[in-house]
Amino acid sequence: MDNLSDTLKKLKITAVDRTEDSLEGCLDCLLQALAQNNMETSEKIQGSGILQLFASLLIPQSSCTAKVANIIAEVAKNEFMRIPCVDAGLISPLVQLLNSKDQEVLLQTGRALGNICYDSHSLQAQLINMGVIPTLVKLLGIHCQNAALTEMCLVAFGNLAELESSKEQFASTNIAEELVKLFKKQIEHDKREMIFEVLAPLAENDAIKLQLVEAGLVECLLEIVQEKVDSEKEEDIAELKTASDLMVLLLLGDESMQKLFEGGKGNVFQRVLSWIPSNNHQLQLAGALAIANFARNDGNCIHMVDNGIVEKLMDLLDRHVEDGNVTVQHAALSALRNLAIPVVNKAKMLSAGVTEAVLKFLKSEMPPVQFKLLGTLRMLIDAQAEAAEQLGKNVKLVERLVEWCEAKDHAGVMGESNRLLSALIRHSKSKDVIKTIVQSGGIKHLVTMATSEHVIMQNEALVALALIAALELGTAEKDLESAKLVQILHRLLADERSAPEIKYNSMVLICALMGSESLHKEVQDLAFLDVVSKLRSHENKSVAQQASLTEQRLTVES
Repeated sequence: MDNLSDTLKKLKITAVDRTEDSLEGCLDCLLQALAQNNMETSEKIQGSGILQLFASLLIPQSSCTAKVANIIAEVAKNEFMRIPCVDAGLISPLVQLLNSKDQEVLLQTGRALGNICYDSHSLQAQLINMGVIPTLVKLLGIHCQNAALTEMCLVAFGNLAELESSKEQFASTNIAEELVKLFKKQIEHDKREMIFEVLAPLAENDAIKLQLVEAGLVECLLEIVQEKVDSEKEEDIAELKTASDLMVLLLLGDESMQKLFEGGKGNVFQRVLSWIPSNNHQLQLAGALAIANFARNDGNCIHMVDNGIVEKLMDLLDRHVEDGNVTVQHAALSALRNLAIPVVNKAKMLSAGVTEAVLKFLKSEMPPVQFKLLGTLRMLIDAQAEAAEQLGKNVKLVERLVEWCEAKDHAGVMGESNRLLSALIRHSKSKDVIKTIVQSGGIKHLVTMATSEHVIMQNEALVALALIAALELGTAEKDLESAKLVQILHRLLADERSAPEIKYNSMVLICALMGSESLHKEVQDLAFLDVVSKLRSHENKSVAQQASLTEQRLTVES
C-alpha cells in the first residue's frame, strides 16, 4: 500500500500539470488498488484530499475522464465516501458529462452518480432538479443497442421513479415510448424484469398511464399473459403476476381505462373478460380487479351488466365459496359492488340472484371480504324496498350484522355493518324488519351510530331511528331508553358544531319519541325547550321551521 501513497502524491502533481500519460498511469494504479481492496483504498483516497482535484479532471475533452468517473463510482460504493464526494463538488461536473458522446464516459458517469446518490432521496431530488431525467431518457433512445448503458439508465430510472417529484418530469419526456420499444425487444426474463421495475412506479402517474397505453404496453402485457398462462416455471408464474398486476394498475387512470374499454367492444376488455373463467387464480384475480376498475362510471357499468358480466362474476364467486381464495373473493365482490351503483342495474342484479350469491360469504372471517360483502348488499338495496325487506327479515344476516357492529379492530367493517342495518330500515320502511333488528339487539348500534364523526352516518342513523319511533316505538322503547337516545339527542342539539341536517333530524326524532311515556318523561326532564327555542333563529330555514314545530309540540305535551 506504500505504492498507493506514492501514486496519490504523484496524482496530485500530475492533476495540476495535466500531463495526460502520467495522469492515466496514476489512475490505472488507483483502479487496480480499488479492485484489490476497495474500502482501504477509498479511505486513503479520502485522507489524501485528492477528491477535491477530481472535479477539475471531469472534463469532456480529456482522455482520462472515463477513468476518473470510474474511480468515483468505485469509491462511492462505500457509504462513508458518499458525502465526501458531494462535498468535493463532484455532482455538478458529473451531471454535465451526461451530455458526452463517448459511451464509456456516459457509463462510468452514470455509475458514479448512481452510487453517490444511492439511497439518498435528497441527493436524488437534487439530480431531478438539475434536469437529469430528460437527459437520461434521450440517452436511452440513442444508445439502446448498448446493453451496459441501457441497464445503467434503467437502474437510474428505477431509483428516481420512486420519488414523487420525478413523475411530472418523466411525463414530459417520451419515456413511455422508449420503454415499450425496449420491452418489445427483450427476450430474457431478467431484462424484462428490470423494465417492469421501472414501469410499476411510473404507472402510478395518470398521465404516464395514458402514455403507456398509447405506446402499446397493454398489447405486450396481454402477450406475456398468453405465453405464460400454462407454464409451471417459477419465473413464468412471477412474470404472469407482474404483467397482470401492471395491467390492472393501468386501468386505475380514468382516461387510460376509458381508452381500453372502447365502449365495451375493445380487444383488451374482451381479453380481460376471458381471464375470469380461467383456472389460474392470478388471472381470475386480475380479471375481477380489472372489471372493478372498468366499473367506475355508470355508462360502463350499465353496458357490462347488460352483457352478462354479473353471471361470470357469480360463477367465479361460486368456485371460491368453500376454502376459496380470499383475494379473488374480495376482487369479485368489489366488482359487483361497483356494478350495483347505477339505479338501473340494481333490479337486474337482484333478479340475477346476486344477493344469494353474496350471502354465501356471510360466514367469512376475513375483514376485507366482510367489508365488500356489506358494501355490495348496501348498494343493491338502495331504494329497493322489496329486496331491503327480504334481507331485513333474514335473521342470520341481521345477527351477523349486529356481531360485526362490534368489530372494534376493523373500523371499515364496523361502519359498513351499521350503515347496512340503517339502510335495511330506511329502504324497507317495514315493521317486520324493525322487529327483527330489535330482537337481534341492533338498536343500541344505531343509537351509537348517531354519534359518529361522519355526518352522513349520523344522518342515516337518525332517519332510521325516526322510522323505528314512527312504526314500532313500543317494541323498541326499552332498547332506546337503555341506549340513552334522549341524552344523545340533547347533546346533538346543544352542540354548535352539529350540521344543520343533524339538528333537523334530531328534532323530528324527538317529536316521534313523544308517543312513549317513559321517553317522553326523559325529554321533559332534560329541558329540551331551551335548546329548541334557540334554534328558531337558526340561519338554516328548515332547521328554524322544525324548531318552531318541535317547540309547539313540546309545549302542548308538557
